Amino acid sequence: MTATAYSAERSALKNDGRDRSAHRPDRRQINWWLTALVAVLSLTVFIPLYFTVVTALKTPDQLGGSGFGLPTDPAWGNFAEAWNLTDFPRALMNSALITVGAVLLTLLTNSMVAYAIARNMHRKLFKGLYFYFIAALFVPFPIIMLPVVKETALFGLDNQLGLILLYTVYGLSFNIFVYVAYIRSIPMELEEAAITDGASTWTVFWKVIFPLLGPMNATVGILTCLWAWNDFMLPLVILSDPSAQTLPLAQFIFQGQFNTNYSVAFASYLMAMAPLLLVYLFAQRWVISGVMRGSTK
Repeated sequence: MTATAYSAERSALKNDGRDRSAHRPDRRQINWWLTALVAVLSLTVFIPLYFTVVTALKTPDQLGGSGFGLPTDPAWGNFAEAWNLTDFPRALMNSALITVGAVLLTLLTNSMVAYAIARNMHRKLFKGLYFYFIAALFVPFPIIMLPVVKETALFGLDNQLGLILLYTVYGLSFNIFVYVAYIRSIPMELEEAAITDGASTWTVFWKVIFPLLGPMNATVGILTCLWAWNDFMLPLVILSDPSAQTLPLAQFIFQGQFNTNYSVAFASYLMAMAPLLLVYLFAQRWVISGVMRGSTK
């Protein structure tokens, strides 16, 4: 090959490479429309949060001005007043006890029920149970509220234990829907290998299936935690002992007939929100992982 032909061939290869790189899509290209949408939607969270923090640091006299203006002299005493008015330590312990109990009992029982249904969906009884549980999602709570209140009082469950049981039962419908879809994506060969080695059904569930439900357990756990911690209706109609009131009930004292102490009330809301915010920040990666795996399997 002559020097002229070699140079021509190299030029052709370079031009061909440039043409291909010109038509190759840039993987680092930013979707500005999606970014703008996320930025706008994030304002729906940050604006109310900013308003809550600013209001909690104002005195009642400063509330007459702009609601979004910064306080001239932060009133840190609002948090101390909210601490005393709501008996915050006792209400916090009640909410924590109910929330932790509901999360643990939900994870232990709902996953077992879902496993039994998922592995027996070919049977009419279990398939009927599955649709029965799913149908409960469309039953509004006010319809069954009065019978539930009477039954809990009759059986002596108008206390924290009764709330834990109710949160576990009422979350069963959605949790069954989530768990069953995820469990059915787990290969049967794993269970068959364990059974071949002499494992019982109980051992198979706890040693093989339950560890694989980690991401889904995190999703169900954090949703149950949010619900039990922030719920107002169930504690209001179930609890009969004032000393057993949860944080949402304790904060209800700020809602007067003619006026509301917004500064102290918002300070109380921030204190009640802080523990749950820490829990969510710690567990969010498992929640997102569970949602993503459940959507792709």
